[in-house]
Amino acid sequence: MGVDTSHGKESMDEQRFNELYQAYAGDVLRVSYYYLGDRQKAEDVTQDVFLRLIRTDPALIPGKEKAWLLTVALNRCRDLWRESWFRRVVLGSPQLETKRAPDRLEDEIERQELREAVRRLSPGFREVVLLHYFQGLGIAEISRMLNLPEGTISSRLSRARKKLEEMLKESEHGEER
Repeated sequence: MGVDTSHGKESMDEQRFNELYQAYAGDVLRVSYYYLGDRQKAEDVTQDVFLRLIRTDPALIPGKEKAWLLTVALNRCRDLWRESWFRRVVLGSPQLETKRAPDRLEDEIERQELREAVRRLSPGFREVVLLHYFQGLGIAEISRMLNLPEGTISSRLSRARKKLEEMLKESEHGEER
């Protein structure tokens, strides 16, 4: 991503920006993609997040940079999700490239079904699932990021797992018919 900082305030040094981009751009893109289900929009969100980083040069706490970036990404995704024109279903969007274990068709189908089910969760459930299971963050860290009590995060994770299980069972039964 090329960012021109020649106009306006010279805020963050280029080396620091590049380090953060190299370390976390993939995580921001993945979370955005799973949230939105659209690769192009996820790339736009990722660009927005890093533009905000370079423009605002926030006082990031060492070791908490990823949390700040993912919080900004989730906020931007929520904004897009709320826009009425975006509420339509995007069919046939390109799938985000992920590292795969040995290529087995059944595993890939299961992963695709899981991605689709996660996308169908309500935003509150989707966010905690993405942060916990796809980014490996703990309940306490998610609680701080979303500014919600830990009990709320635990409850959302539990309820989201049940909803995902129901959706996957429905999908499985739908194919058997």
